[in-house]
Formats: sequence, C-alpha cells, structure tokens
Amino acid sequence: MVTNNQTHLTQATTTSSQDALALALHKVNSVDVPQGNTIALAFSGGLDSTLCVKLAETKYHASKLYAISVDVGQGEEELNMGIQRAEMLGITPIVLDAREEFTSQWLTKAIQANSDYNGYPISTSMTRQLIAKKVAQKALELGCDALMEGSSGKGNDQYRMHNVFSLFAPGLPTFVPVRDFDLTRGEEQLLMENFGIPVEELIAGGDDKTMWCRSIASGGIGLDTELPDSIWMWLKPPHTAANQPSTFKITWEHGLPVALDGKALPLDEIIQKLNVLGGENGIGKIDMFEDGIMGLKSREIYEAPGAQILLKLHRDLELYCLTKEEVPLKRQLDAQWSSMVYHGEWFHPLKNAIDAFISTTQQAVSGEYVVSLYKGNIDIVSRSSHSGLFFPDVRSINSASFNQKECAPAAHLRGLPYELIARRNKLAGITQEGL
Repeated sequence: MVTNNQTHLTQATTTSSQDALALALHKVNSVDVPQGNTIALAFSGGLDSTLCVKLAETKYHASKLYAISVDVGQGEEELNMGIQRAEMLGITPIVLDAREEFTSQWLTKAIQANSDYNGYPISTSMTRQLIAKKVAQKALELGCDALMEGSSGKGNDQYRMHNVFSLFAPGLPTFVPVRDFDLTRGEEQLLMENFGIPVEELIAGGDDKTMWCRSIASGGIGLDTELPDSIWMWLKPPHTAANQPSTFKITWEHGLPVALDGKALPLDEIIQKLNVLGGENGIGKIDMFEDGIMGLKSREIYEAPGAQILLKLHRDLELYCLTKEEVPLKRQLDAQWSSMVYHGEWFHPLKNAIDAFISTTQQAVSGEYVVSLYKGNIDIVSRSSHSGLFFPDVRSINSASFNQKECAPAAHLRGLPYELIARRNKLAGITQEGL
C-alpha cells in the first residue's frame, strides 16, 4: 500500500528530475555550434563518449561520424562493452589496436623513468595522448574536418587531448560537448535517459583501465567517501589477502623486466602476472591527493599492483648500478619526465631529450631480484647484478682492500672549508647557535 507521504515523495523526485533535465536541455540548446562537419570521435563507450555520439547527431548534425576506439590494453570486457554500446547507438566503431605500441614505446619509458606524479604511476596520462594521436591520424586519413572527445572542463584530459590533436591534426577544430555545454555528470546521465539509452555506472565518475594502472572514479571521490572492497579488480585488501607470502624472481635487462622465475616473457605478460600476484597479496592500492593540471586538488583512487612492484625494484636496481653522480640528476629528470607526461607533453622536444638521457643510463641497469609479497608489503629477499657498483670486497669494513691511512689527508682537505667558515664566524661575531 502506498501512503500519501510516499506518493508526495515520488512526485517530488519526478519533478526534481524533470527540472534537472530541463536545465540540461537548456544548456545544450542555448549554445550555438558548427553544423554538418565530418567528425572523428574518440569513443570508449563510456558515459561521456556515448553522449558525444547523440549530440553529434542531434546538436551538431554531423554529416558523418566516425567513432574511433583505441585498444591500449584495457581488456576485452571493456572493449566489448564499448562495441555493445555502439550497437545500441546504431554505429559501428573503428577499433585500432595500439597495445604493442603502448607497451613497447610508452610503458618501457615509464618504467625506466620511474614514473611517479605525486604517488601516481603515470597511466591514463599516457593513454589519453596515445589515443589522441591515433584518432587524429585516422581523422586525417578519413578526410574528417573536425575532432570530438568527451573530456569535462574540470579535468586533465581536455589539455592532453588538445595538445596532441594540435600536433597531429593542426587546424582541425575540436568539439568537447561536456565542457562546451557545461554539463555535470548527473546531467549527462539524464540526457542519455532522455535519448532512450541510459548509461549506468558501477562507480560514479567512471573507471579507466590499462594494464599498468586503473583509475577509479576520477574526480568523483569525496574526502570521506568509503571504498568498499568490491571496487577493486586485482587488489585483495590486506585483511583478506593471502596468509602466506608469495616469493618469486624477476630478471632485469637494461632497465626493463624480461623474465619471471627464469622464464622469459614479454613485458605485457609480466605486468599482467604481477597485477594478479601483487593484488592477491594486498599490493596496489593508491589513495592520494592529486594536483591537477589546473592546480585544483582532487582525491584520486588508483589500483596498480604490477606498477608498484616494478617501480620499487627499478629504483633500487638503479641505486645498485648507477654512479653517485647519475642518481640525483636522474631523479630530477624522472620528476620532470613524469610532470611533463602528466601535463600532456609526451611529444614535447624536451621530453624527448630527457628520454635520450634516461635511455643512456639504462645500459648498466641489469640484475636479478628475489621478492617476497605479503599483506601489502614488498620485501627484497636478495639482489644480484653483473653491472652493479656495489663491491663488498672493497667497501666492507671486514675487508683490507686499501690502506685506510691514505684517507686522512683527503679528510683533512674536505674539512678545510669548515675551518674557514669557523674563522669567518669568529671574525664576524656569528655564533654557532645562530646557524
């Protein structure tokens, strides 16, 4: 039996939704846009790009729309979802396979550069730029005279996509409906319901997957939003993780992993196996504040078991193999690399120059690591390298590799500047307490 109060509540909710839809439609209708272009759309099948398809038809009146999907390793499930969504929209997407390029030309550089932006192992930042490159190139091949993508005006992807579009398809206009009509996430959903193709999200804000890192509800997580265990794809939180540690060996050559437990494997397979293995042992959760391109902070949730394992080991291996002078400079350039890629500058000449430096340093970064994973911990059990600079027969306090007395004059010379500082302080009346 429905009470009067329940009836009033239902009516109020319906009225509220109708008002919200009316506002969304007004936002779309009040903006004039170019008509009749042949448009190449970066299409994933998510809420944003699905709305782009409908608006390209009903608002932009595109003479031709090419929906272009790029496979960067997000997995068959997500690709199939996009294809099914396209069928509902009455279109057939063009699917471009960029998995090998992403792995061999992008992920290799990310590992060698210890990719890290405030704790985020750069991932979507890369794939958006690779997707934009592929879409722009295909657009020119198809004779398109406009590009379209589903970024919002509050996020980072609008800048990444635009930079790359500008480089690979200079002069072509870019349409960004969510931003250009100032739509909220809720308004997007209402519009799709109005078009008769509702798009439900398991996680508000969407889910962006690659083999390297999964971004969860970017921009949609509040300060106190709880994270249920059900949101994870690979990760088992420590309280449900395996009760016995997992131990394995990783072989590295020239700054890249090439084998697991002595078996040579391609990089994508190593990452996929480590995602599963790391996730089972509570590795991979990243919950952080992120400073976006616009300088606006957001709470971001990522899942990256394989990336966390490989980046930890790669940093350690570099400390093992690189010189004292190379390490600090490379750390600075690693940070510059990550910042540039995050900010949409993959194809910038300076980033290419940094790549060249990093590539040179990796010639000596080879070795083998035995690693133990247990409830969120990554422990290095043993290390070995034929190109390392750790020589215990020289450095160990138990060895007699050189006459220690020879260091006395060197220590005196290194301390001489401090004697001069002390002399200056005495003459100037500067006390040590004030330093």
